[in-house]
Amino acid sequence: MIKPKMTDLNADYVIVGAGSAGCILANRLSEDPNNKVILLEAGGSDKSIFIKMPTALSYPMNTKKYNWDFHSEPEPHLDQRSLHCPRGKVLGGSSSINGMVFVRGHALDFDEWEQHGATGWGYRNCLPYFKKLEKWYKGGDDYRGNDGPVEVNNGNDMRNPLYRAFVDAGKQAGYPYTQDYNGAQQEGFGAMHMNVGSGVRESTARAYLDPVRRRPNLRIIKHASAEQVMFEGKRATGVHFTKHGKTYIAKGSKEVILAAGSIGSPTLLQRSGIGPAAHLQALGIKVLKDLPGVGQNLQDHLEVYFQFHCKKPISLNGSLDLISMGMIGARWFFLRSGLGSTNHFESCAFIRSKEGQKWPDIQYHFLPAAMRYDGNSAVKGHGYQVHVGPNKPHSRGSVMLQNPNSNVPQIRFNYLQSKADVEDWRHVIRLTREIMGQAAFDDYRGGEIQPGIKVRSDDDIDSWVRQNVESAYHPSCTAKMGADDDPMAVLDANCLVRGVTNLRVVDSSIFPTIPNGNLNAPTMMVAEKAADIILGKTPLAATDVSVWVEPNWETTQRAQRPQRSLKDIEAKVLRKPI
Repeated sequence: MIKPKMTDLNADYVIVGAGSAGCILANRLSEDPNNKVILLEAGGSDKSIFIKMPTALSYPMNTKKYNWDFHSEPEPHLDQRSLHCPRGKVLGGSSSINGMVFVRGHALDFDEWEQHGATGWGYRNCLPYFKKLEKWYKGGDDYRGNDGPVEVNNGNDMRNPLYRAFVDAGKQAGYPYTQDYNGAQQEGFGAMHMNVGSGVRESTARAYLDPVRRRPNLRIIKHASAEQVMFEGKRATGVHFTKHGKTYIAKGSKEVILAAGSIGSPTLLQRSGIGPAAHLQALGIKVLKDLPGVGQNLQDHLEVYFQFHCKKPISLNGSLDLISMGMIGARWFFLRSGLGSTNHFESCAFIRSKEGQKWPDIQYHFLPAAMRYDGNSAVKGHGYQVHVGPNKPHSRGSVMLQNPNSNVPQIRFNYLQSKADVEDWRHVIRLTREIMGQAAFDDYRGGEIQPGIKVRSDDDIDSWVRQNVESAYHPSCTAKMGADDDPMAVLDANCLVRGVTNLRVVDSSIFPTIPNGNLNAPTMMVAEKAADIILGKTPLAATDVSVWVEPNWETTQRAQRPQRSLKDIEAKVLRKPI
């Protein structure tokens, strides 16, 4: 095949960003051979073994070759700390560098989107698209897909006993067990799911792009940095981009679609003259459309690590020496199995923080090791930890272009600006300590490494959280869908940018509110659904299924009393010597 010259840049659709959404759009829009599609990606190849191997997730997440490596402005409510905000700069985008945790969100999260004006995005409308993208290892049913491109499983099926200890501790603390948090019942403790297929990371580049790379009507251009959307009047006609220092324009006769993520898409809109007029004018950018919501409404999840020493030599901390890691890598390389084939988050939980909360707003990822995401700062000896944080924050931030000639935006999350978020964290710390102090962990629990038993009062909790909380890497909602009468809505329910034509945004920035869980799965769903909208297809039939909600949610935080109270745990269990 003769490779097209860089001067041949005319297409029906131009997609900016080959990430979690862009790869799916490229696949679906190019299914019709009459549609010519150009896919622009600022990063390069995703063929690194460190991207493919699930256990190596910390490498691409912390490698500038694959990561935009953004950081927030000093956060005033986190003691002026600047937090890391990694975003994928590689084929597959953030799906090539993330933790592969597969969480759809609660059904009521999507009904909440509809209440915010995103008509047609309720759970009954989104469920068919979740099923369409998924190949669930236990087979399909009313809730799960069976023949989609993205394989989803539980890794090594919780072989390490610490995973099951966490689930048992949750039940002893009075919470329900859930067989499938992505199915009828999110609330409760159970196995966690990951998008891993045959021992390999199931990024959207692998699941959607690899099978169609040779389509003659699909052009993938790597190392293409989008600079500006081009317009004739208010009609989007193409994208100005640079590659290896040279400038080009990719023309889209039907549409330009931004899938550059919750940081990239709003800043590209602003650079193109779409956004808050006063801000654009201050930067010397001609205003094409005054849309004050562009870059606003930024939401993210925060988390901390609860860490404990482990009395038995069974944690992953015993596999961090060079010989053990070499053996794990060799087994994965030749067999695609073993500890190399999992992200190690194999049990989890979703609970409600208090009575009156209708659906879960706290999430847990359990890890049978005690270390940081980057693999550093592992505790000496053996340990385990649980990642936890509130998932429905009240605080709102922004992503704003600070220099029209720079790809480094001003990111200000305003974490913990809301007093309600501070109160939520107090619930998180106390509820988690109660769970981790149940009898299921008695055979394993050494001392509490962090927060540490001295962190008990409101003031102590508030201070510790400010100093130790980290982003869970879920920025979203910066170009939200909404109703016509919402002045902050950037898009209509068809993902079209208001006030211009032939321009859409399809990525996690379009969420009106952040879901209760990791964002990769809902972003993939959004892309699948948006592809049908763009192509004018009849949407998949809405599916009405039952969704479990605690019957007494208005008056109870959990159905059963814990076997051990927090007071007893703090007074006795945590003060035992290691």
